[in-house]
Amino acid sequence: MKRAIGILGIVTIGLGAGAVEAQTVLPDPLRYSVSTPRPINPAEGTTNPSARTTQSQNPYLGSVPAEPTGATIQLSLQAAIQRGLQYNLGLIETDHAATDVRTERLRALSSLLPQIEARARQGFEILSFKEIGLKLPPIPGVGALPPTTGGFGYQDTRVALNQNLFNANLRSQYQASKAAEQASILNTKDSRDVVVLAVGTAYLQVLASAAKLETAKAQLTSAQSLDQQTASRVKSEVSPEIDSLRSQVERQSAQQRLTNATNQLEKDKLTLGRITGLPVGQSFVLTDSLAYHQPTAIDSDAATEDAIRSRSDLASAQAAVKAAELTLRAQKAQRLPVISVNADYGGGGSNFGNYNQLYSIHGDVTLPIYTGGRIRADIEQASADLERKRAEYADLKGRIAYDVRLAWLDLTASDSSVKVAERNRQLAERALAQSQDRYANGVANYLEVVTAQETLALAGDNYVDSLYSLNTAMVYLARAMGGADTRIQQFLEGK
Repeated sequence: MKRAIGILGIVTIGLGAGAVEAQTVLPDPLRYSVSTPRPINPAEGTTNPSARTTQSQNPYLGSVPAEPTGATIQLSLQAAIQRGLQYNLGLIETDHAATDVRTERLRALSSLLPQIEARARQGFEILSFKEIGLKLPPIPGVGALPPTTGGFGYQDTRVALNQNLFNANLRSQYQASKAAEQASILNTKDSRDVVVLAVGTAYLQVLASAAKLETAKAQLTSAQSLDQQTASRVKSEVSPEIDSLRSQVERQSAQQRLTNATNQLEKDKLTLGRITGLPVGQSFVLTDSLAYHQPTAIDSDAATEDAIRSRSDLASAQAAVKAAELTLRAQKAQRLPVISVNADYGGGGSNFGNYNQLYSIHGDVTLPIYTGGRIRADIEQASADLERKRAEYADLKGRIAYDVRLAWLDLTASDSSVKVAERNRQLAERALAQSQDRYANGVANYLEVVTAQETLALAGDNYVDSLYSLNTAMVYLARAMGGADTRIQQFLEGK
């Protein structure tokens, strides 16, 4: 049997000779990309705890750890999700990115508003009459005047106003920044769904590992009991010594499986802690259990329509298209005239007690005539960016339909696998009980009992993996439809 690697992957379970093989292929929970104004792509990644390189690159698999409490934390699925939404690094970085976009909008808005500033000046100058072209005739009795004014000082204090009355370029840039801010807000909302997806799958993986640990403990207990029984039969010369050797090997193998299951559970708990902000060494216990939940009666087409309306990343991509359209309009508006007014008012003189009223006001009309092809290059670049955003929007819309369909297929197949796995486990339990009775009565040999034990072990693991696949498929579907934090609870309750 191949064990499921990390939180996701391909689960292949065999139940021995003549048994049913249940294979469930589940997609990567972080494959859903997040459209952001900055290059964050959580589509690349895995929650496999052994993939340390990927974890160091994917912020959604990290967190800002909280302070340890010193007590054991009772952690339900909803509590784990809330912790993820509070401490997950991917969501924190997305929030900071949204702040950056908001500041860009404020900066664009400031260009449209009046700019008022106060200026004060204390100057000392000497002016040359020749420099300004002033020739003064000699004064009788005095002679020729000096070539300069001599040193003098003055003071000047004013309040200045600058205002763009008409600037289509700045206005369109502001509108584009507003659309980009809206896209960033929607992107942050979508990032919450990615965090919920990562936390949900990690939580379910811990539950599955805990269930396998309990199965391993039961297998060890059964192997120890059978080993004692075989040792008694060999001592009584009812069974050959080779049966005792085989029982000891089976008992030690069960001990090794228990060790591996315990180690895997601890590793999965570390992964969940990293995603939800639990510090290493913090003791916590999961309060929910890995149970069967009847899949919600939802049609694939209806789920797709709901996802198109609800997915925040699609709305974010649509807002990004609008921002690109406004950016293109802004670049084209560079060819239009710009009308502005500049005014100042204050006073000046040789000192504060000898001030005179001063003011100036003038309007400017600026029209670009030749820019060396700069405006044309800006327009072409904005046009190419717009086409790229439109293509990304169309691709995302199709990918959402793909995600929903894939999750729905996984949900349907997993539900069938759970039912088959449950029947196989019951049959394996009956087969083991009968083989033990046959062995105790001397009708069957020890190999039949060992085979029945291994079949039951595989059937138990298969049932756990099937339950994990079913619950994880519900988490995938909740993410694919949008609003995962509310849909997960609804799906797990069969609503």
